[in-house]
Amino acid sequence: MIISLFISVMACKTDDEAEMQTVEQVVEQEQETYDLPPVETREPNTTYTPAFAGQTRAPGVETQTQFTTTTFASGLNSPWGMANLPNGKIIVSEKGGTLRIVDQSGTVGNAIGGLLAVNTFGQGGLLDIAVDPNFSTNRMLYWTFARNYQSGTATAVGKGRLSEDESQVTNAQVIYTALPEFNGTAHYGSRIVWDNNANMFVSTGERSSASIRGESQELDAALGKILHLTKNGQAVSGGPFSNNANALDEIYSYGHRNPQGLCKHPQTGDLWAIEHGPRGGDEVNLIIPGKNYGWPIISYGIEYNGQPIGAGITQQSGMEQPVYYWDPSIAPCGASFYSGSLISEWTNNLFVTTLAGQHLVRLIVKDNKVVAEERLLEGVSRFRDVLEGQDGALYVIEDGANAKMYRLGL
Repeated sequence: MIISLFISVMACKTDDEAEMQTVEQVVEQEQETYDLPPVETREPNTTYTPAFAGQTRAPGVETQTQFTTTTFASGLNSPWGMANLPNGKIIVSEKGGTLRIVDQSGTVGNAIGGLLAVNTFGQGGLLDIAVDPNFSTNRMLYWTFARNYQSGTATAVGKGRLSEDESQVTNAQVIYTALPEFNGTAHYGSRIVWDNNANMFVSTGERSSASIRGESQELDAALGKILHLTKNGQAVSGGPFSNNANALDEIYSYGHRNPQGLCKHPQTGDLWAIEHGPRGGDEVNLIIPGKNYGWPIISYGIEYNGQPIGAGITQQSGMEQPVYYWDPSIAPCGASFYSGSLISEWTNNLFVTTLAGQHLVRLIVKDNKVVAEERLLEGVSRFRDVLEGQDGALYVIEDGANAKMYRLGL
């Protein structure tokens, strides 16, 4: 079969092209077919039809490398986000409002003081943590959190300097607030990702309630958006809405529900977002500046009470389709592309943690399409975030009290 395929390919090419099409390349192409059953076996919540083949329930795949899973650290208290420090340690945010550093041996350090007060009710608290690309010289940290305001709460971005002894954050300040505030405790987002110019992409939730979630479609509100901010919390110049007097300059994309995963592809540099759907309709989105991702007008999910979202439609002109979606919901959270080579078959794969799903998702992405899906750590725990460590392994943190950090590697 391989030989006949090779002859067929050779016959269609010029001599120069044929020289580059080796038998090994053809074998590799054949091995990249995925024919295991989809990993999701539950009945979907809806009868909605995908917009294109492979948009949901992609073929299954299994990692062939014999990797190990170990408990790397324990005793974390409702961890939410992780980031690498230049010295090889991992800094972790905890929902209650503390930061902790996990060293290379897995030892969890004391709570770091000096942070701003957070609102911890519901889905609030201290959320994501990011390390300045120039941390080696400026020691700056950035974080997102739920902040109290006079008439409600809002997602805010803070920054401060980590002391040399790693015990305190000094000069902590708020640099951005996603307005309007709302008297609720859900859907704050949020993740921070650096662009190539040391500016931030920050995702925000639309605050969940039917009374306010329509703000995700409004360009004068920072809810349900992906924002593009400088280190001082200003809009990055030249944004897609910078010439619109009625829009916030910092908006990069809109029409999002509750994006808690945000990451860049290691080769293309493209920005990808993962967001919670309602009952079904969890989404993987390729983020294009200025585009509308549809919530709450279109969705592949339904309300928690079983009713349709709005008019119950999944497509509309001028609104982007998700690259991939899940129904029923797995409650996807943190996300990271794997750029390392320690486990080479994972290179450029997208990893997503799940809360309700209680597993780690591995998605193989080819030409901006999901071609295969695997479930790792299935049934182990609710997982909040995933990070590629400086040693090339994947680190995954549980949700909840007395949480563990797991290491997947060789």
